[in-house]
Amino acid sequence: MAMHAGADILLVGDIDRGGVFASVYGSIMLLRPEERKYVKGILINKFRGDLRLFEEGRKMLEDLCGIPVLGVVPYYHDIHIEEEDSVALAAKSAAAQRGKINVAVVLLRHISNFTDFNVLERDPRVHLFYSNNVDELAKADILILPGSKSTLDDLYELRRNGVAQAILRARREGATVLGVCGGYQMMGTQIRDPHHVEGTIEAMPGLGLLPMVTEMLGEKVTRQVRFTAAGSSGATMEGYEIHMGKTLPVEGSAFTPLNRLEDGQGDGCFVDEKCMGTYIHGILDNPTFIDRLLAPHSGKLAKAATSFDYHAFKEEQYDKLAAHVRKYMDVPLLYDILRGKR
Repeated sequence: MAMHAGADILLVGDIDRGGVFASVYGSIMLLRPEERKYVKGILINKFRGDLRLFEEGRKMLEDLCGIPVLGVVPYYHDIHIEEEDSVALAAKSAAAQRGKINVAVVLLRHISNFTDFNVLERDPRVHLFYSNNVDELAKADILILPGSKSTLDDLYELRRNGVAQAILRARREGATVLGVCGGYQMMGTQIRDPHHVEGTIEAMPGLGLLPMVTEMLGEKVTRQVRFTAAGSSGATMEGYEIHMGKTLPVEGSAFTPLNRLEDGQGDGCFVDEKCMGTYIHGILDNPTFIDRLLAPHSGKLAKAATSFDYHAFKEEQYDKLAAHVRKYMDVPLLYDILRGKR
C-alpha cells in the first residue's frame, strides 16, 4: 500500500508485549530491498520505566536496522482510546452492578466490530459488561447480540451453551434485546446459507425474536449510511454497514423497520421498544439512539444522569495522545521525513 501511494512508513514496536528488538529487526529484514527503503523511522511504544535505560537499546536498533529511532513513548495509563483488537475484551467487566442500567454484550467466539460498544462503556448511566455466562446475562437489563465473523457458527454455539435459551428467557422477563449485524440475523426465524458462504451448515433456525429470514450471499455490503428512526422526523444519525447476506421479512408477516435510510430504504426490524435489530454498526455512537435504548429502564438509575457526549470525549482522548507522543518524539526529524529530506 505504501509503495502504491508513494508514502513513507514509520514502524511502531509495542515493547509492552516483549521481544521488541526481534519484532522490529525481523519486520525490516523480511522486507524486500525495494520495500525496505520506504521505512524511514522506528518508534517504540508503551515503554515502562526510566527512559534513560533504553538509550543503549535505541542506538542498537539504529545500528542494526540503519533507520533512525524517532522516539520512545512511555506507557500512558490515563487515556481511553479504542482497543487494537478484541483480545482486550477478556480484561473487561463480566458481571452486573447495582445503581446503573446493566447492558450485557453477549460474548461470541467470533465477535466483530467490538468498538460498537465504546460509547456505552463510557456512558455514566450504564454499566457495560461482556459475558456468555447464563447467570450473569440473566441480571442484564439490556442484552446486545453483536456482530460476528461467522454468524452460523456462533448461533450454533449459543444453542449449545445455553445462551440462546437465556436470551429468550430474558426477553420474556422484560429485558431489552438488541441485535447488531450478525446479531440481528441471529434474532430472526432462520439463517440460510445455500451457497456455503460461511461453511457447511446450509440452514439453522434463529432465535425467533424477529419475523425475519436471512440468506447469506457471496457479495459483501460495505457502505456508510445516514438514517433516522423509522416513523419519526427526528435527528439524522450516522453509521456504516459491513455484512454478508440479505434479511427480509417472513412472507405474510407484519414488518416495521427500525430505521429509515437517507435513500428511503428501511433498515432492521422493530418489534417494540425492547426488541429490535439493525445492520448498522456505529448506531450506538448516536446519543439519540442510546437515549431511546435506555428509556424503558431509566427507573433503575440510582440518581439522575445526563446523556454522554462520546464524540467530544473521543476527541479529548486523541488530543491527549497527540500531545503525549509529540512530547517524546523527534518532531523536527518527523517533519524532515514528511518533506522528503530523509
